[in-house]
Amino acid sequence: MIDKKHLFNKTIIRSYDIRGIYNKTLFDLDAKIIGNLFGLKVGKNQNVNIAYDGRLSSESLKNELVEGLLEVGVNVTEIGLSPTPLLYFSCIKNNAAGGIMITGSHNPKHHNGFKFVFNNMPFYGDDLIKLSEKAKGFSFKRNRGKKIKQCFKDEYIDRIFKGINLKNKYRIEWDAGNGVAGELMSKIANKIKNQNFLLFENVDGNFPNHHPDPSNPKNLKDCINLIIQEKLDLGIAFDGDGDRIGVIDDKGRVLSGDQLLLLFSYEILKKKKGAKIIGDVKCSQILFDEIKKKLGIPIISQTGHSHVKVNIKKNKADLAGEMSGHIFFNLNYYGFDDGLYSSVKLVELLDKQSKKLSEIVDQFPKAFNTPEIRLECNDLKKFEIINKVTSNQKRKNQEIIDIDGIRVSSENGWWLLRASNTQAELVLRCEANSFENLKKELSLVKEAIFEVDSELSDKILVENYV
Repeated sequence: MIDKKHLFNKTIIRSYDIRGIYNKTLFDLDAKIIGNLFGLKVGKNQNVNIAYDGRLSSESLKNELVEGLLEVGVNVTEIGLSPTPLLYFSCIKNNAAGGIMITGSHNPKHHNGFKFVFNNMPFYGDDLIKLSEKAKGFSFKRNRGKKIKQCFKDEYIDRIFKGINLKNKYRIEWDAGNGVAGELMSKIANKIKNQNFLLFENVDGNFPNHHPDPSNPKNLKDCINLIIQEKLDLGIAFDGDGDRIGVIDDKGRVLSGDQLLLLFSYEILKKKKGAKIIGDVKCSQILFDEIKKKLGIPIISQTGHSHVKVNIKKNKADLAGEMSGHIFFNLNYYGFDDGLYSSVKLVELLDKQSKKLSEIVDQFPKAFNTPEIRLECNDLKKFEIINKVTSNQKRKNQEIIDIDGIRVSSENGWWLLRASNTQAELVLRCEANSFENLKKELSLVKEAIFEVDSELSDKILVENYV
């Protein structure tokens, strides 16, 4: 019998994954213990699939994680350097009991972490907390598991293109941001046989060209410039692990996640009236109103890929998406977030419409909104602030959604304040039916924060965002 004790840094256990700064809050030994604990959870002789992204620390964490799994008698299938959706796909194809993706996603290069699958469902939240608590004292009998390597890339690409028949040719820019999606992005581009312009397709954990977060327009400058200079039809970008997509239209405008979701919603609702479509709590009210107008059923979810996937299963939803660019197709696909599959579905959508992307987007209803405003805030303090703001607003008899932070609505708009589950930040966003009302909504959330933390409120300069 082997006895072990371990304490994790309390900041790395997040709402829907484990994430920290390598060799500061997250260490190789953590990875081995995670392997031990998750292995004991799935049981000896069960199979767990493992993949990792291109960060400099990922392979080392992977090696320790695998050792931890093998040590408790779990069989490991290594699928190698791969985007996160490929891991999800592999777990379905070989019916793995579990899967772990080593990735820092869109976070800075020194960050890293783990995303979990258990019986093809997210393993997160309270389950992760309980797992980490067991590290304080656990035992097991040494029973060495087996390790194999298996490649699913060709099978995955074939599945992405199943039923896809493109008639027209487009000039498309593809940007992997030196993330792990680069190889498969290149395969997809070649298979589409458009005139393709590839940017930063080589994996480089230093991310020398730009930060791998396509939800932030400043990371897409190269992409935007190329579209305008070459008069391209479309730009597609991916985050560090390939589960999110960023989209730029032919005018060089970056589409928000809810705009992209609205595009796909229209297409699905042409085929299936009554389709259930999920948007996260940060999405525009326009999205939910338009889904309802087109005879769909809109559902609001907590932000976070794990929360959304659970809501897809719970509600038997056909489609889901987040402001961050996670898109989940469940109609004729698997219901997990897949930036690569989303890119092909987008090209297919344009092919069917025979319109420029800008022409389609220009037909959307208009609203006035702020970008996501991020306020640095201690990981422990941010939840305390959210609780206090929520309590104060409830006493004012406001129309509130509090499934993830607090979203307060009025007849003229809404504001949202929530704690980021991936970074030490509070995130706020406002939307209104006019410019003047947008300023009012932003002033309201500033006032709500002021009631609990005046210093934090002072960081919000209304004139900078409206």
